Amino acid sequence: MRNVLLIGVGLIGGSIALSIKNEHDATIYGYDVYTESSETAKRLGVIDVAVHDVEDAAAIADLIIIATPVEETLKVMKRLTSITPVIKALVMDVGSTKNSIMTKAEELANKGLRFIGGHPMAGSHKTGVESAKAHLLENAFYFLTPNSITSDVDIDEAKIWLKGTRAKFLVSEPDEHDFLTGIVSHFPHLIASSLVRIAQNHAVDKPLIQQLAAGGFRDITRIASSSPKMWSDIVSQNKSHLLNLLHEWKEEMDEVIRFVENGDQAELYNYFDGAKSFRDSLPVRSKGAIHPFSDLYVDILDRIGALSHITALLAESNISIINLSILEVREGLNGVLRLSFQNDNDRDQAQEILKNEDYLTHITL
Repeated sequence: MRNVLLIGVGLIGGSIALSIKNEHDATIYGYDVYTESSETAKRLGVIDVAVHDVEDAAAIADLIIIATPVEETLKVMKRLTSITPVIKALVMDVGSTKNSIMTKAEELANKGLRFIGGHPMAGSHKTGVESAKAHLLENAFYFLTPNSITSDVDIDEAKIWLKGTRAKFLVSEPDEHDFLTGIVSHFPHLIASSLVRIAQNHAVDKPLIQQLAAGGFRDITRIASSSPKMWSDIVSQNKSHLLNLLHEWKEEMDEVIRFVENGDQAELYNYFDGAKSFRDSLPVRSKGAIHPFSDLYVDILDRIGALSHITALLAESNISIINLSILEVREGLNGVLRLSFQNDNDRDQAQEILKNEDYLTHITL
């Protein structure tokens, strides 16, 4: 029996803990600054022991997973090096940015801390340990970022511990990780928020904007609804890469302004066609940097009981709907009703059930 200490008992940490429990004979100790989170995790079987003292649990741990925001992770790392005798555990984190964490890891390596950075690129529409699932990270990309003295043995050990996640491991330099995630995750969140702010500014004088934005605009900016605290921390931690990308974005927009001003149909066509070609070449079912939305669009008639019939059909098959909305603006969308599910498997099962009942359904790619 081996011991694992989970520091930060939430969705990601809890899901990793469950995957370890499924794959290894291990006791999971859980610590969280919010005691109710660790107590809930114990009640749900996510962890085995809720602890109130990191030092005692760290002293007997074979693996320590820090599943907290980056700023808090840096504090926890420093705290771990103050433990005597030096802890023997392999330490991993799950932070969305890696440069600052791995810089700290370099400093603490001299004090005996054996550390490897990690970033599982998956999430959920729900938060909290109550939503943790052992398969949450299945087929998702999982970055491992070693430091200059991390051995191949440590990397292999990390992969063995995380085998139960069924994730796809990528070993990367910390700066490369931050650049890649900056482009495909952090930067899009900034842009989505800026689009929403522009609409917000005009909505003061044009209140119809809020109603009209309920269609495609709401879809393409949905990531702007993510946690403001989390994203302000991420942007601060990945500042240098994001500043470069923002300047590049300004140059790109200057080109677009020129295209529009010139009114050159060929230039505009080539611009849109180039974007379409690259976008269409992206993997359809792969779990990328931004968690995909498992949505199903359904055509229904405005009749009494139509909505309840659909929800009853799915409830009978134990398929949970995490969100439901009637679409008034449907440009580019085939369907009146949008059903959102926890994952693609639930969505695909729902589509099959509704098709058998002669409902017209559609999935956007």
